[in-house]
Amino acid sequence: MAAAMPLGMTANAGTPHLVPGTLVQGVLADVADPGGTPAGMNNWECRPSSAHPYPVILLHGTLFNENLTWQSLSPELIDAGYCVYGFDYGGGADSAFGTYGVADIAASAKQLATFADYVRIASHAHQVDIVGHSQGGMMPRYYMKYLGGASAVHMLVGLAPSNHGTTLDGSDALFSALHGLGLDVFTASGCVACTEQINGQGSDFVANLNAGGDTIRGPLYVVVESRYDEVVTPYTSAFLQGLHVQNILLQDQCPTDFTDHVGIVYDPVALQDVMNALGVDNPGFVPSCSFVPPVAG
Repeated sequence: MAAAMPLGMTANAGTPHLVPGTLVQGVLADVADPGGTPAGMNNWECRPSSAHPYPVILLHGTLFNENLTWQSLSPELIDAGYCVYGFDYGGGADSAFGTYGVADIAASAKQLATFADYVRIASHAHQVDIVGHSQGGMMPRYYMKYLGGASAVHMLVGLAPSNHGTTLDGSDALFSALHGLGLDVFTASGCVACTEQINGQGSDFVANLNAGGDTIRGPLYVVVESRYDEVVTPYTSAFLQGLHVQNILLQDQCPTDFTDHVGIVYDPVALQDVMNALGVDNPGFVPSCSFVPPVAG
């Protein structure tokens, strides 16, 4: 018998429907079921198979949530035979409106530590794989480096992760100047995590995260990024250096892929890369290309 689900963790063992995903699909799903999760996610009776031995935890980014973010990847993984889990971390004053990932990132990493432990106990798995978007692709590195998560994580896949912070297309200078005057715009508006990811303002967190190197011994790392990322800038700041790292620029694979920061979670090329990483993990994998517009995926 599976352990009782911890308070605040949403269960949804409904049947997933594998359909081409778009951001519009995610928005509609979130409006129809605020605070929900994609169908099939958090099935606590699921047991990993020998073909897919690692449960997959999906993590949304700053100001987003699970239901909005993973309407494409979650059912695709479940259809392929994976056990898939996720939760809304980093809640704040606007959580009632579906806005998460705004709290102190170290505190969110502690939430992940608790959730990952529960997933491993419930699924009888020693390790998990994590796929995260934006902050969700960076925050697990804090858990792995400072909260004992290195031995619990087999692979971390980041979709446009904010691994080295962001200049916000150069506006970090303005926010840094305001910070020097004692005004932290994002923190004042309730998004501590926003402040912590801006270079020159919250860079103490980023510097601490990357001190001594981007990676630690044990886990595997995959980063999938778009040249047209307008949130994590420059886009190269998403990439990691170190052992067991694979950095993928989507436009090196498919020049007609114009996805941006938000749309990457619904980008069919990026999701092929995720499925390859979690599966056969062939570093020479070549996805099927198509035209991908910005935003929508």
